[in-house]
Amino acid sequence: MAFNETGKQIAVLIDSENVSSRYASIIFNEIETYGFASYRRIYGNWSRNNGWNENILLENSITPIQQFDYASGKNSTDMTMVIDAMDILYSGNVDGFCLVTSDSDFTRLAMRLREANMYVIGMGESKSPLALTKACNKFIHLNLIYEQPASPAAPGLVPTEEHDLHDDFSAEKGTKSSAVTPVSEIEEAIIAIVNDNENKGRPTYMGEIGSRLNSKFTDFDVRNYGYTKLLTFIRDKCSKLELSKENSSYYVNVRELDNETDVQKEITAMIEKSGGVIDNLSVIYDALKKKHPAFDLKDYGYSRLSSFLRSITGVTVKGNAVSLKPPAKTRSRKKQ
Repeated sequence: MAFNETGKQIAVLIDSENVSSRYASIIFNEIETYGFASYRRIYGNWSRNNGWNENILLENSITPIQQFDYASGKNSTDMTMVIDAMDILYSGNVDGFCLVTSDSDFTRLAMRLREANMYVIGMGESKSPLALTKACNKFIHLNLIYEQPASPAAPGLVPTEEHDLHDDFSAEKGTKSSAVTPVSEIEEAIIAIVNDNENKGRPTYMGEIGSRLNSKFTDFDVRNYGYTKLLTFIRDKCSKLELSKENSSYYVNVRELDNETDVQKEITAMIEKSGGVIDNLSVIYDALKKKHPAFDLKDYGYSRLSSFLRSITGVTVKGNAVSLKPPAKTRSRKKQ
């Protein structure tokens, strides 16, 4: 379900006990991408200092919902937020919900709202449990957006020194963002998309890549990795992919790291050097990966090394061993 029309009505429900007030402006700036925040409610016990002061609430037109702790150890705030969400759902006044929390207790609520055909946006920190991020149609890591340095560039434009933006994401910050989908997993997903389109005889343009990644990974956002454009992210982080330009549009191809014939010659030479036989296929694979770190069988249309080896003329695969075929014997003519 596409959800990028500005007329969409969204209920924004904020758990003040699990989300810092420093994200207030980010929350509503992000919501503008999806629609209009017709409900703006925040839940908490206002007799305690939670950082969400009067000025922040007024500036962002957020309605505070007071909830006392009726019993020690019981989270009444969560229950109130769930009840309000269901009341809003049954009112039929909204097209989607934005649950601003890092609390796993709201996972079931997100799932229930999606069952009712609501588009659910989750917002929280990278500490949010995977179950919660997957339960939403889209999950936004507020802390990663907050940590990005301000850019003077206009919306949609790449800053001149975009690589500096990536450099600001130190190893320590990488630890914070451990809940974010690994780059390697994203790269493999893009390769699968490109191969699928290639089999159908059509190019893979950037627009399709972005759309399908967002559908597959609920938390995918290039800003999570220190970038502002998908094109730059792929160019810098995905070594197995290459970008080509057609008029004003970019499309993606799987990079041919080595000519297939050259790789086959390398393998044949490797077997010859081992006396004509290698007893373990993994020896060949490890040697290729060591010499060519980006080597991937899928780049040549194979999913198994044994299948790739069988395609090489003069090579025989038997079980887990590979050997060179003996040269064909020349028939001698019988003497008359």
